[in-house]
Amino acid sequence: MNNNPIRSKDRFLVFAAPAIEDAEIEEVVSTMKTGWLGTGPKVMSFENEFKAYKGSQYAIAVNSCTAALHLSILAAGLQPGDEVITTPMTFCATVNSIVHAGATPVLADVDPVTMNIDPAQVEAKITPKTKAILPVHFAGRPCDMDALCEIARRYSLKLIEDCAHAIETEYKGRKAGTFGDFGCFSFYVTKNLTTGEGGMILVGRQADADRLKILALHGMSKDAWKRFGDSGYKHYQVVEIGFKYNMMDLQAAIGIHQMKRVAPYWKRREQIWQRYNEAFADLPITLPANPEPDTIHAYHLYTILVDEAKAGISRDEFLNAMYAENIGVGVHYISMPEHPIYKQMFGWQPEDYPNARYIGLHTISLPISAKLTDADVEDVIAAVKKCLALGQTKSVVLAAAAA
Repeated sequence: MNNNPIRSKDRFLVFAAPAIEDAEIEEVVSTMKTGWLGTGPKVMSFENEFKAYKGSQYAIAVNSCTAALHLSILAAGLQPGDEVITTPMTFCATVNSIVHAGATPVLADVDPVTMNIDPAQVEAKITPKTKAILPVHFAGRPCDMDALCEIARRYSLKLIEDCAHAIETEYKGRKAGTFGDFGCFSFYVTKNLTTGEGGMILVGRQADADRLKILALHGMSKDAWKRFGDSGYKHYQVVEIGFKYNMMDLQAAIGIHQMKRVAPYWKRREQIWQRYNEAFADLPITLPANPEPDTIHAYHLYTILVDEAKAGISRDEFLNAMYAENIGVGVHYISMPEHPIYKQMFGWQPEDYPNARYIGLHTISLPISAKLTDADVEDVIAAVKKCLALGQTKSVVLAAAAA
């Protein structure tokens, strides 16, 4: 396990702080010295390394997973009014991307154990307007891709994978992001592989790759990506109304070194996951389900459920207590129908998605970054036990008062 120096308990433990090493820093400095900061050779190198790792035909680097989702929906040919079925247990970017593309999001509830979209619920939501399914591999656990791919095939639907949590994820020997028509990845600062901000789209068809390149850079013809190279000036033409979604070499400079450590960082997070499982086995909380057979979990999030009826402390009380112990934690996620804008726009009601609602009201994500030292992990464990002990004490006091 990681044997870095012990953390001072007086210092706040940042949730999901990235592991950045000297190689990334030196590469960024080198990139700045070249004067080529924007989209250039390092972006191309990063794309090539990522698609080789994933076994994909094409990879297009963009400035976020949100951009990747937005462009994928457009490249999939969806029109205003077309429906896209997705999960209520996700970050708002998933739903927002559908809206920005002019399509209509439709929610299908999640499985209460895996927290991934339930294929049976997906099929129940299909209408003549349905044109795509957008599953999210929640926390790094692969969705039931056999069932989702079969539904997409049977109803002639596009399949767009949200792989923001799923860089290392595999399902039956195949890597997440390679099942659908489009696979969208995030390299945000909290992700397993980071470029600070950034994203990637995987596709299997050259026509899709070419169009995504055009859409990602103002709608300019693909030669625009090369127009400032050393092989001579390239004129461009604007062929679509596009967006400013390209990745910079400054970001890719970080990514190409992060790629080299995907396996050891994954292994470190697996160690932390197993240590948490061991330490929390007898506590009055619900631990994440074990990875399913013949899958690889990315171990992006370690989510526990804190139910006041069992733990004696509410989720929000637990959150505040962890922060008081100098431990940063997260909530992934409050379900989409709980947010006012979506209630207003689509009339969504949380009670219509009971599994997602329950998870959203009880979930907490504990730190699981590869940057954590052994001492950090033990501090998290001690804080969790202390906070739950407060809950048990509170329950005893309340029971005595009631008697």
